[in-house]
Amino acid sequence: MQTLVIDTSYGSTVGMVGHDPIVETDSRTHVEKLQVNIATTVEQAGLKPENIDRIIVGIGPAPFTGLRAGIVAAKALSFATGARLIGQNVLSSQVLVRNAEHDGRHHLTLAVNDARRKQLYFALLDGSGYEVGGSADEDHDANVENSCVKTLIDMDIDYPESIVNRVNEVLEQLRQSDTNVEYVVDVIGHGAAKYAQSWASLPEGGMVSDHALLDEGASGLERFAAFATSQQSLANPEPIEPLYLRRPDVSVPNPLKHVLNHAGAERTE
Repeated sequence: MQTLVIDTSYGSTVGMVGHDPIVETDSRTHVEKLQVNIATTVEQAGLKPENIDRIIVGIGPAPFTGLRAGIVAAKALSFATGARLIGQNVLSSQVLVRNAEHDGRHHLTLAVNDARRKQLYFALLDGSGYEVGGSADEDHDANVENSCVKTLIDMDIDYPESIVNRVNEVLEQLRQSDTNVEYVVDVIGHGAAKYAQSWASLPEGGMVSDHALLDEGASGLERFAAFATSQQSLANPEPIEPLYLRRPDVSVPNPLKHVLNHAGAERTE
C-alpha cells in the first residue's frame, strides 16, 4: 500500500510513508513549492503517480490560503490517479506526541496550532487509551482493539488565557468524578511555546512541545498515516474540506462605479 501524505496546515509537509518527508516552513513560499515537492517525493520513493494507492491530506484547522492549496492538490491527484483520499485533522494526531514517561499521572493532550492574531486552534484530548501498533497498511490493524481518543473539548479557536480557563473547568469536573486521579496537561503543537506563559495555570509537570507529529520525519509521517487509517478514524471519516474555524479575510468587492452611466459595470455575482 503506497501512501502519500500532504499537509499544509503549517508550512507544508509532503512524503511517501516509509520515506523522509519534504518539509517547508516558510509560509511565503510553501504553496509555490507544493507541486514540485509532491513530484519530487514520489520520484525519490522510486514511484510514479499511478503507483499511489492512498493519499492522506491534512484538513486543518489552519488559516485559509495554504490549507486550501494542499487539499485542492490532494483532491486533484486523487482524481487523476484513482488513489483513495482520506482527510485527517491535524490536532487529533497530536496525542501521539506526548510524554511517554509513566509517572503515575493521567496525561491529557491540549493540541494546538497557531491561528495568528494571538489565538490558537485547539482541542483537549485524552489519548491514554490509544496505542499505535502494526503499520498503516490495510492488511494490518493500525491500533490495538478498542483503542480510541476521547475528545474533552471539541476543536475550537480562542485566546490562550481563555483556553486555559476552559481546560481547568474540564479538569475540575474530572476531579469531582474521580478524586484519586492526578491529571497533567501536555500542550503540544505549533504555537505552544509562543504562549508558554499562559500555561502556568495548568497543573504542573506537563510538557510544552512546539512541534507537531509531522515534524518528526519518516517516523512521524508513518504514525500520522496510521492514525488516519485507524479503526476509529475510518469509522468516523473526516469530510475532506478545509477546517477554518474562522471566516477568511475576504469579501465580495463593492460594485464598480458607473462611468458615463454605463450599466454594464454593475457586478451580478
